[in-house]
Amino acid sequence: MRRRAARRLAVVAVSAAVVSVGAAAPPAATSGQAAKVPVAVGYGGAVASVDADASAAGIEVLRKGGNAVDAAVATAAALGVTEPYSAGIGGGGYFVYYDAKTRAVHTIDGRETAPLTADSHLFQENGKPLAFADAVSSGLGVGTPGTPATWQTALDEWGSRSLSTVLRPAERIARDGFSVDDTFRAQTAANETRFRYFPDTAELFLPGGQLPVVGSTFKNPDLARTYEELGREGTDAVYDGDLGQDIVSTVEKPPVDPDSGWKARPGKLSEYDLAAYRAKLQNPTRTSYRGLNVYSIAPSSSGGTTVGEALNILENTNLSKASETQYLHHFVEASRIAFADRGRWVGDPVFEDVPTKQLLSQSYADSRACLIKDDAVLTSPLAPGDPRHPEACAKGGTAAPTTYEGENTTHLTVADKWGNVVSYTLTIEQTGGSGITVPGRGFLLNNELTDFSFAPANPDVHDPNLPGPGKRPRSSISPTIVLDRHNRPVVALGSPGGATIITTVLQTLTEFLDRHLPLVDAIAAPRASQRNSAQTDLEPALYYSDMKDRLAAIGHSFRLNPEIGAATGVQRLPDGRWLAAAEKVRRGGGSAMVVDPAP
Repeated sequence: MRRRAARRLAVVAVSAAVVSVGAAAPPAATSGQAAKVPVAVGYGGAVASVDADASAAGIEVLRKGGNAVDAAVATAAALGVTEPYSAGIGGGGYFVYYDAKTRAVHTIDGRETAPLTADSHLFQENGKPLAFADAVSSGLGVGTPGTPATWQTALDEWGSRSLSTVLRPAERIARDGFSVDDTFRAQTAANETRFRYFPDTAELFLPGGQLPVVGSTFKNPDLARTYEELGREGTDAVYDGDLGQDIVSTVEKPPVDPDSGWKARPGKLSEYDLAAYRAKLQNPTRTSYRGLNVYSIAPSSSGGTTVGEALNILENTNLSKASETQYLHHFVEASRIAFADRGRWVGDPVFEDVPTKQLLSQSYADSRACLIKDDAVLTSPLAPGDPRHPEACAKGGTAAPTTYEGENTTHLTVADKWGNVVSYTLTIEQTGGSGITVPGRGFLLNNELTDFSFAPANPDVHDPNLPGPGKRPRSSISPTIVLDRHNRPVVALGSPGGATIITTVLQTLTEFLDRHLPLVDAIAAPRASQRNSAQTDLEPALYYSDMKDRLAAIGHSFRLNPEIGAATGVQRLPDGRWLAAAEKVRRGGGSAMVVDPAP
């Protein structure tokens, strides 16, 4: 590679009052100083993420005069240290930004891409699809990382601080260490077998050959040096520099322990793929719901179209007056229908003719909503409709199954004192990504290409999510910002969770906007997730309840899912304060912070 020079609320009325006091961050994001609090209220800006050190990193940047974009990148970089199995510079994501000055929403598609040499048979050997596990822990599943380009693009377009400045809190956490919690240890344990396949991964995440001890300090000096290099040289270090060369070498020849017996298939990522990568500035999706404007990410993610279509399906149902049973029934059925359409129509728009506008039209939603009955359940897998030629209550066609997506992404939400807002979801796909650490660099590579369909589910039906050269695999990431009629912030939120991201965001929005739960309680509410399958996932609080029986009486069937999603959000209160909210329990609880707490 040749090296180039470094580049350059008015708010919806909520019936229940907020009763929690504000929580501020410590002066600096250092290990052991930040406590997790699920809700915080105050002035000067707010940050909500799954991790206290990461939220504190964002607050630190806000306190020093940075804006929401600066703080979002700082928080994301810190999550790359403390949540390395969920995110990092070896992955990608989607960034949604509200500009308070122009009252406009902008987005960045930072999704990973397939190698330029990839074709629709990328995950096939001898004419048959690979076993999923074989594709995951390999170089073959690694896409061109998009996170560094996303950070630089966001800072160039809307930030006020340099990349080197906003990386400093994360660099410090990596160097000085953070306190291991139960979630970090459990996630390491879940990956222990495959982490041992790769000596560099085992050395980093299994110190002394053992699982990290809860309460111990975990340091990552390699990542600290990598962040320092990235800050000094800019993103050319990844896309046209030594760091990129190290990534390519690792993908082309995964460093496997020869005694492990693991066959880590080599990937096809090249220096040309890195040099060609661009994070894409694009228009958001937009739909109207209850007189509000709901913005999210457009394809290559299916999040914005699928959440938007489901909201449109629910638009003419009075969920605020429905019983809890009827609310959940309609939520589940709207999700089922929207996922049926997602599977048929959504892929990378550079390669596929995605009817985004038609999928988000109210007339199309109305043609699908009439399928829902109060006393019966639709059969899954449900066939898609045709948004280009809507037919009321149409049931024909061939169903497309939902592709599996890893569930351990992470989400952060940020607001600043000027009223700017960021909703940003980033990922390395499943917990631990590919399991492959770039030697000497301190971060894991993604396995995002396994989000592609390995083969067409039905040879007679076009699959928009097959691999292709430079193609972005379909995602379910759904970072969302809701504005009022005057385009002022109401709420912003998002979640990890693979395909359950869509249903988590949809349920949280409707619990907040329709059922009038305080934001932190809407996030904490027990979740259901229907993704056009025969059974609906239920968390334990619903699965072991009378609600399950009432829904079963209508015709629903269920399977138990221990945990669905891990959302965060921010809300603009009528008096100008920000409310930050995160999980109370899921993923060990989240961390909500504000710059200046107010009672």
